[in-house]
Amino acid sequence: MPFVCLTPAQIVVRPSVRGLCVRPYEGHPRGCPNYGKRATCPPDAPLLSTAFDLSAPAFLIWNVFPFGAHVAAMRAKHPEWSPRQLGCCLYWQGTARKQLRAEIARFRLDSTRYDGVSIGGYAVTTCPEAMGLDVTATCENVGVHLEWPPETSAVQVAFAGRANPRQEAR
Repeated sequence: MPFVCLTPAQIVVRPSVRGLCVRPYEGHPRGCPNYGKRATCPPDAPLLSTAFDLSAPAFLIWNVFPFGAHVAAMRAKHPEWSPRQLGCCLYWQGTARKQLRAEIARFRLDSTRYDGVSIGGYAVTTCPEAMGLDVTATCENVGVHLEWPPETSAVQVAFAGRANPRQEAR
């Protein structure tokens, strides 16, 4: 099952990760167009340590999308396309996100207990990097390798944990 219980030592929080959202990339000179527009994006997204109780058991949930196979299939359909067109997220990211939502549903339904931990009522975010989670370092801590940039597989990650009681009181 593609989820793992995290110890507090395995969770790497670096608020500076949120700065990646404003890093320019091709076609987006100001970074991600969602920055400052969605509540789940910086600067409005709360820090992970504010939204979640990181002293309680937490989980990493992920799916692996066969990016290399997708690019090969697209190349067969569109041999004239450039490598950038073949790997364009518009053609694969929706499917990958749907797969991640299915893994989250499996996490919630199939695992009311995990190694003695009751996971009922856990909150889940599908954009933990917007909350300052260093996804790459946290994944490496539990043996999940991410390719940057993806060549054979693209991994989508969600974080599940208990809501921070101090946050709920607000």
